[in-house]
Amino acid sequence: MAANHTRFALYRSVGEVLTQFDMDIDNATLTPRGSVTLPGNVQYVWPSPPASARKFFYVTSSDGGSASAGVLGKVHRLSALRVDSATGALALHGEPQALLSRPIHNCVDATGSYVLTAYNGPSNITAHRIFPDGSVGAAIAPAEPLDTGVFAHQVRMMPSNRAALLVTRGNDASHGKAEDPGALKFYRFNEGVLSPLTSISPGGRGGLGYGPRHVDFHPSKPWMYASIERQNTLHMHTLNDDVASAEPLFIKDTLSGPNHKVPRQMCSAIHVHPNGRFVYVANRADGTVDVKGQRVFNAGENTIAVFALNPSTGEPTLIQHVETHSYHVRTFSFDPSGRLMVAASTSAMLVRDSDGVHNVPAAMSVYRLGRDGKLTFARKYDVDTPRKKMQFWLGMMALTPG
Repeated sequence: MAANHTRFALYRSVGEVLTQFDMDIDNATLTPRGSVTLPGNVQYVWPSPPASARKFFYVTSSDGGSASAGVLGKVHRLSALRVDSATGALALHGEPQALLSRPIHNCVDATGSYVLTAYNGPSNITAHRIFPDGSVGAAIAPAEPLDTGVFAHQVRMMPSNRAALLVTRGNDASHGKAEDPGALKFYRFNEGVLSPLTSISPGGRGGLGYGPRHVDFHPSKPWMYASIERQNTLHMHTLNDDVASAEPLFIKDTLSGPNHKVPRQMCSAIHVHPNGRFVYVANRADGTVDVKGQRVFNAGENTIAVFALNPSTGEPTLIQHVETHSYHVRTFSFDPSGRLMVAASTSAMLVRDSDGVHNVPAAMSVYRLGRDGKLTFARKYDVDTPRKKMQFWLGMMALTPG
């Protein structure tokens, strides 16, 4: 009898369509399979905990866009999708729950009993119950009004599962409007009920000059790593009693040329490798200049920064920058075995080189991960992003061994 082996699946969204791909880890290839359509453009996806007997995805979607541009939308939903453990196929499970505004991120607690959702305009956080059959219920009221900062961009359960963290980015000063401060907002979490715990804004300026986007946690040490979007830096915090240290222990630049920033140069996603030895941060740029009436890329940096982690102190040390081979990578993911990484850019970009101006499509860029943590580019798949739809989310999961 043949030995059991684990199959992996990759999922990515373009607009409202979430598509499944079979993965060949050894050959670093992706093969498209089925897809499912959500009630609006997919904003984020989070799976049920790995230990769950049944597999579900919890998906936030919206027809809204940038709050700063006034694209508020009207249809905002939280949906449960059932994942077939043999094939990876997706199917809507239960009725989607209506949300009050555009969600930007969501996660599931460690027990698989609650979905938490972050909203950026206005900044907010909610918790919804997950019923025993995997479907989602109505939002649970917080114990009291919550301070949710300015422009929330991520919500995470703390490793203890007793507290939640809302990462609020703030905003740069723009068009005569003063800068909005950033912060990390911590809340107690008890059976879905959120209550105030504490807030931190490193730097001693009340959150000015501090624009965090996403965090990730070390799998076994009390360490948290944060991508600071507006400052293009990586922060490392220690964890104690469900909150992070008020100041980072280490601050590292993520850009290969941090003194040569251009407009619209930012960090995006951050992930700690499953083995806890490395952390990865995406540098993204999509600023443009006018070239004979066309908006053309302005030569910012689109790379993945790779840091090795000191096993005793958690200090990150830069070991590599690797090109993304596309523009504005918003999301990337590892397969659960930690052998492949796939990075996804949002949209096509007009780019100027010695041959003139040409269009570079959005893409999924596939990399092999070495034992030293470094990435080796394997291939990329061009992605059609029609009618201003964006490739907004990508993730991988292991299916039931078979």
